[in-house]
Order: sequence, then C-alpha cells, then structure tokens
Amino acid sequence: MPKSVYTEAYNRFRKLLIAARKKANLTQAELSNQLQRPQSYVSKYERGERRLDLIEFLEIAEALEIDPLKFIQEIRESKQEK
Repeated sequence: MPKSVYTEAYNRFRKLLIAARKKANLTQAELSNQLQRPQSYVSKYERGERRLDLIEFLEIAEALEIDPLKFIQEIRESKQEK
C-alpha cells in the first residue's frame, strides 16, 4: 500500500488546500506568518513533500477561515465526480 501522500485522494486534498489559500487571497508567506511557521512549511505540504496531520489541518483551516467538515466533504465529492 503506497504512503498516503502519493495517493490520488491526498493529491485532491493538496489541490483543494491550494485553492482555499488562493481564494482567501493569501500567499504562502502570508499564510505561514498566520501559522507562525516558515514559508517552506506551506510550500512543502502544497507540493506533497510533507504530510499534514489532523491538528495541522485544523490550524490551516482556521487560518484560511474554512469549515473543515465542508472541506472534507468537498474532497469526498471530488472523488465521486471522477
């Protein structure tokens, strides 16, 4: 079984996170400042070099002002569309 970071589901997760950041009109640097992390943190999870755990995802969702449950539902719906 491949690591989750290499699955199509994780790829959808990453793409939706990138879209949410852009919809919030934030650069990677601006988001990383809100998260009090280096810019490379955002870059690495957006490129799939770093996997996010649940707590990190919730922190990002809060910074982006997105509902984590709706976000997860979007991932599930995008899977069903394929």
